[in-house]
Amino acid sequence: MKINENFQKLPAGYLFSEISRRVAEFRTNHPEVKLIHMGIGDVTLPLPNAVIEAMSKAVLDMADAQTFHGYGPEQGYASLRDLIAENDYKARGVDITPDEIFISDGAKSDCANLGDLFDVDNIVAVCDPVYPVYVDSNVMAGRGGELDETGKWSNILYLNCSADNGFVPAIPESKADLIYLCFPNNPTGVVASRDQLKAWVDYALSNQAVILFDSAYEAFITDESIPHSIYEIEGAKECAIEIRSFSKTAGFTGMRCGYTVVPKALKRGGASLRDMWNRRQSTKFNGASYIIQCGAAAVYSDSGKREVRENIDYYMNNAKIIASALKAAGISFFGGENAPYIWFKAPNEADSWALFDRLLNEANVITTPGAGFGPCGEGYIRLTAFGNATETAEAVKRIVSLIQ
Repeated sequence: MKINENFQKLPAGYLFSEISRRVAEFRTNHPEVKLIHMGIGDVTLPLPNAVIEAMSKAVLDMADAQTFHGYGPEQGYASLRDLIAENDYKARGVDITPDEIFISDGAKSDCANLGDLFDVDNIVAVCDPVYPVYVDSNVMAGRGGELDETGKWSNILYLNCSADNGFVPAIPESKADLIYLCFPNNPTGVVASRDQLKAWVDYALSNQAVILFDSAYEAFITDESIPHSIYEIEGAKECAIEIRSFSKTAGFTGMRCGYTVVPKALKRGGASLRDMWNRRQSTKFNGASYIIQCGAAAVYSDSGKREVRENIDYYMNNAKIIASALKAAGISFFGGENAPYIWFKAPNEADSWALFDRLLNEANVITTPGAGFGPCGEGYIRLTAFGNATETAEAVKRIVSLIQ
């Protein structure tokens, strides 16, 4: 009997698990200290009333034989898929049909599971810094190669992002087969312009590559010149899969619901990737729960849209508070305008884990070290805007006081 030895190659702890371990150790040693959370991007506002009401009704449906729902379609209920197609795509002039939309238990799962569709020999390209799931899931699948002394995997193509290029990667000179892009970006909070996305679509089309476009934060875009979907770019339906989530948009981090779009026009090796994903989901996934999908559908009601917008505005006001304080202190940062993340570089700091520990122990603020997102993240810290407004203002005041 043999195990998948690729798991043995991974570093011992997932980024956010290591953060949780250090925070738990601090709490054990200092139970009297109240910490302020600005690390893991978890929402804090309650679910919108429209969502609660819809799920409450769905619970009662399950109590009546006439309205009870057992196994649902693996692709998601048609009613929710119709709403997504109408509101998230048609409203922006994009023709995506409901049968190209697949409801899931969240973007994180889909980002990892989409790798099932592709051969182990494909070259994977990721931005650096990068959301760890993109890299770790491909290492688990055998596409990583070996980890070198710089923290990079030998078979993964790293697209270096830095202050010099505004943390938006340049088109590579070499060929990549699978390209992970996330805009608005986690962790840096930057966005990609229409021209920048078009360059990636053109590259994918000319190289027969596939873009895996993580658009989980599109609802936070405030600049209307910035595309919300990769499919707003001509040709993208022939080369891109888009992943979205209700987690940050509507507060579903604990509810688990998202969706992935695989256009019918996307084919590789003579096969329809839409049909392959449908086959994969039908075999390995039983679908998101009826109650959760009813809640997701309520997001598209008039009251749901209004309440979701109010929550997003609350978080983006937190982002403004953070950005204003950092700017006033002369601290360089990215994000905070079209995303709920702020990515800052502390003066005279090189080791982001050391800075994480200082902020935890001396400022009592939980952050995320940039090195956890890849070698190019070293020296940076990610802050989230998902907390309480009063605590957010206090936390950034402590951070600035400590590192100035």
